[in-house]
Amino acid sequence: MNDKSRLEALSTFLKAKRAQIKPESIGLPAGTRRRTPGLRREEVAQLAGVSTTWYTWLEQGRDIKVSAIALDCISTALQLNNDERDYLYDLALEVKPEITNTNKDHFELSPSLKRILAELTYCPTIITDRHCHIVGWNPAAAHVFLDFEQIPHDQRNLIRLVFARKELKALAVNWEHFAKGFLAIFRTYYGHYLGDEWYNQFIQEMSHSHSEFEDLWQESQVSKAPEMMIEFRHAKVGKMLFNLTSLQVQGDMDLRCSIYTPVDETDTENKLKRLMKKISAEKII
Repeated sequence: MNDKSRLEALSTFLKAKRAQIKPESIGLPAGTRRRTPGLRREEVAQLAGVSTTWYTWLEQGRDIKVSAIALDCISTALQLNNDERDYLYDLALEVKPEITNTNKDHFELSPSLKRILAELTYCPTIITDRHCHIVGWNPAAAHVFLDFEQIPHDQRNLIRLVFARKELKALAVNWEHFAKGFLAIFRTYYGHYLGDEWYNQFIQEMSHSHSEFEDLWQESQVSKAPEMMIEFRHAKVGKMLFNLTSLQVQGDMDLRCSIYTPVDETDTENKLKRLMKKISAEKII
């Protein structure tokens, strides 16, 4: 990410977070003369104990000097959670980690990760890299989501598929919530890997191709590992409920393991077993 893109991302994020705070939540009257939602710039500056001019320049994306102390005050004023705070620091302080090149066409999972995928028989599991490119999955994931093997390597990006494939849009009961969770994770990578221009190219491509992506991306949600319950309406077995747990895999590749665990006291696991058994029988025939 070049400096111009970094500062634009910082500006967009600060504006979005400021707009999401209700004045009454901090003891200010909502009023009828507010032209924009949320707080005014001067109100954020006052809460943070910084000058209005300095905060205005920061939000405008000017290349100004910032300190960790000032950013901490801004984070508190904007009510940022820990993941959002880290994202703000990544953008404002421009700490660039070393970027490891990845060859997606020839990537090979470690034996231990392959074993984990195999053992999670009835928990759909997907492994992605820092670009959210799918590098591994188990049969359960292929049965619930898509047969990723049939998708060309360069198209196996989880973000792309969530917006482009009608099967995934039909699968999630609350598709928008489903998509926001993945974008929140994607944004943490975007802020962390400042030197990787791939992100700007991908975001530009997605914004041009999918209006829904642009709208949800502008909300600037950030989460390293959101845990949530997701309801699916599978075309063959109907309602399925899963708890999503996202785990980071330590190592140079910065991999993420997303595990969908069938919710207890539901028929989800039994439905998945029947689905996998049925499709396996069809392949044999």
